[in-house]
Amino acid sequence: MQSQKEKVYIYLENGTYLSAHSFGAKGTTVGELVFNTSMSGYQEIMSDPSYAGQFVTFTMPEIGNVGVNKQDMESLSAHAKGMLIRNYQDNYSNFRAEDSLANFLKEHNILGICDIDTRYLTKMLRSEGAMMMIASTEISDKAALAQKLSEAPRIEDINYIEQVSTKEPYIHTSATYDDTLFEYKNASEVEAKIAVVDFGVKRNILNEIVNAGIAAEVIPNDFMAEDLIEKYQAGLIDGVFLSNGPGDPLVLKKEQAEIKKLIAAKIPMFGICLGHQLLSISHGYDTYKLKFGHHGGNHPVKNEATGLVEITAQNHNYNVPDSIVEIAEVTHSNLFDNTIEGLQYKDEPIFSVQHHPEASPGPKESAYIFENFKNLMKENRTRI
Repeated sequence: MQSQKEKVYIYLENGTYLSAHSFGAKGTTVGELVFNTSMSGYQEIMSDPSYAGQFVTFTMPEIGNVGVNKQDMESLSAHAKGMLIRNYQDNYSNFRAEDSLANFLKEHNILGICDIDTRYLTKMLRSEGAMMMIASTEISDKAALAQKLSEAPRIEDINYIEQVSTKEPYIHTSATYDDTLFEYKNASEVEAKIAVVDFGVKRNILNEIVNAGIAAEVIPNDFMAEDLIEKYQAGLIDGVFLSNGPGDPLVLKKEQAEIKKLIAAKIPMFGICLGHQLLSISHGYDTYKLKFGHHGGNHPVKNEATGLVEITAQNHNYNVPDSIVEIAEVTHSNLFDNTIEGLQYKDEPIFSVQHHPEASPGPKESAYIFENFKNLMKENRTRI
């Protein structure tokens, strides 16, 4: 039976006023509007902490047809502000499905907006760039919505890292891979040990770390570099991973200061997405905001070492500057706009990528990068 829909009203900061139907939670919410070109994986996208503070417009027109399940969660909760889709399918059909997308959104207090022209929205965002918006099932007046939006903080003014990062350290020792459960049986299966700094880490990043034979302790974003340096020198960890996460990396001043200390200590490090950006800033090269960002599961990236093209998943609004080639070699490049997708820092055991090699449900063409991190740490240990 189709879930009952009610009207939802939308106002964008460029003055666009629209109405559609709601199939998720009720209420009034403000966030940044972006578009995502993935053909599948809507549950993973909505539960990815990197989408905190954002509304996601899906270019895939049919959403909801495979339902949701606990296994596909990228974190313990869902973090996006809402989703905008063309057609919502409440009658899901999949052997893994446990509930409908509508019930999932209601459970996590997320707006679901359907029966809207997503092609129109996507073309607008490509032309004008990502923008703030307000959506409400309670307020229909255009002027009232515009007033509330003007009074709300912008996404770059909010530190969403504080909301999505773990509050207590924990050990991640198991992972689902190719529909099988992998767990460490004894210490001999661990080839390296790392600290994972959680800025909003996705579960499948932790899964791929485990699959590579790396033991991971996940720690909060308010870490102290001295503690990690002490553990590294004592042989308790072999490196540090800097995770993905939401928001503008330039506002994370404390995290940048601690990362600079890790760089000075020559600790092997690997960063993905926000971690990639923070490494650039901590080396003295500030990031900049892209017009509408990269969001999707079908972005071609060239591996500069092999010449091969890898299809990747992406989710970021910020990018590292081209001038960083003064201190780092470009390992990966985006074939859509030639922006930097990967770096190996010169004379340092540090590398990073902007795209997501752990992508779930896919693609998985860049998963080898986790093995590269393990090998880097092992090689570094033999030299010290």
